[in-house]
Amino acid sequence: MIEKFNPPTVHEPPGYTHVTITPAGRLAHFAGQCPLNLEGEVVGQPGDYDAQTDQVIANCLAVLESAGAKPDQVVRSVIYVVSPSSEVLAAVWQRLNDSPLAPAFTTASTLLGVAALGFRGQLVEVDLTAALD
Repeated sequence: MIEKFNPPTVHEPPGYTHVTITPAGRLAHFAGQCPLNLEGEVVGQPGDYDAQTDQVIANCLAVLESAGAKPDQVVRSVIYVVSPSSEVLAAVWQRLNDSPLAPAFTTASTLLGVAALGFRGQLVEVDLTAALD
């Protein structure tokens, strides 16, 4: 069973928890999921955060399923967004949380604005770790 909580000595986070504890067992560490389609092309260029976020969501759901995991088994997520704008980061966060992947972001989660990601035109990447049954 995954235990999630917020210590009373830190601020209340918006939707995620500060601490996630998993029992001893198997963890699946997934490569950062990029907005690449099956042909390996970045979707939604240039500047289409929504299209890229949707492709990242689809890719995350696919790799979770391949390992026999569901979004509610994610124990850690890191979201990278190419933007210095808090509004853009918040919009990507909201789109993720309005998707079938949303339970993944209720555990320990970090949202970062970065200068660049690995593929030309890439704007979004999500890195997940899941506790397997």
